[in-house]
Amino acid sequence: MHACTESAELGLYTRPVYNLIRENSSHPLILVCEHASRYIPDALNNLGLDDTAAREHIAWDIGALELAEQLSEKIGATLLSANYSRLLIDLNRPRHAPDSIPAQSEIYQVPGNRELDEATREHRRQCLFKPFHTRLQQLIDERLADGRPVRVVGIHSFTPVYYGQPRELEVGVLFGQSKAYAQRLLDGLDRHPLKVAGNQPYKIDPLGDMTVPVHGDARGLESVLIEVRNDLLRSPEAVSRWANYLAPLL
Repeated sequence: MHACTESAELGLYTRPVYNLIRENSSHPLILVCEHASRYIPDALNNLGLDDTAAREHIAWDIGALELAEQLSEKIGATLLSANYSRLLIDLNRPRHAPDSIPAQSEIYQVPGNRELDEATREHRRQCLFKPFHTRLQQLIDERLADGRPVRVVGIHSFTPVYYGQPRELEVGVLFGQSKAYAQRLLDGLDRHPLKVAGNQPYKIDPLGDMTVPVHGDARGLESVLIEVRNDLLRSPEAVSRWANYLAPLL
């Protein structure tokens, strides 16, 4: 078990850090949903955000968990998903990245993250960040030790408007070293009437990303992030449509 350091937030993180389904799947794919939840403990008062902002994309990737769960079911693949909001600590950022614990996210100020002392930051790292990534590393280690192939795919969503600018892109495949794997996914998505691109709307940055650089590229594993625009994931039917697009490719 991990040890959480003393801080002003001691005792707040009582729900499980992650949810793990199909742990013993024989499928090579490990699905990861780092921004699955908008949950913030009540005692933190939404980190000072109003209820509307706390439900927005800054707190989580809207629709990503539902998509990841459907993909896991369709493929029979393991899924590791987060149970806390990215605003507490972003699980897809290195621990010391400037936006690991954001004081501002896009146009929103996050008052509860401003002027945090180092003990509180370290508490969140130990209680939330470390156990999630330790478990993902263990899943990979166990499979490699058995001589099994492993691929790591993060499931994300992005907002249709960013800093006031509309985004026409519908789905992006983000990659670092796994260019061939990413291209197979892009080619498959291109067969549908979709607006698709590689390394859009973001790019993988080893200094700013965690899952692909650390758990994929650094270990020589095929690894990508899939980003679907979140207005396309707002109903069960829409989520099913995207799961049907992606499952055969993954």
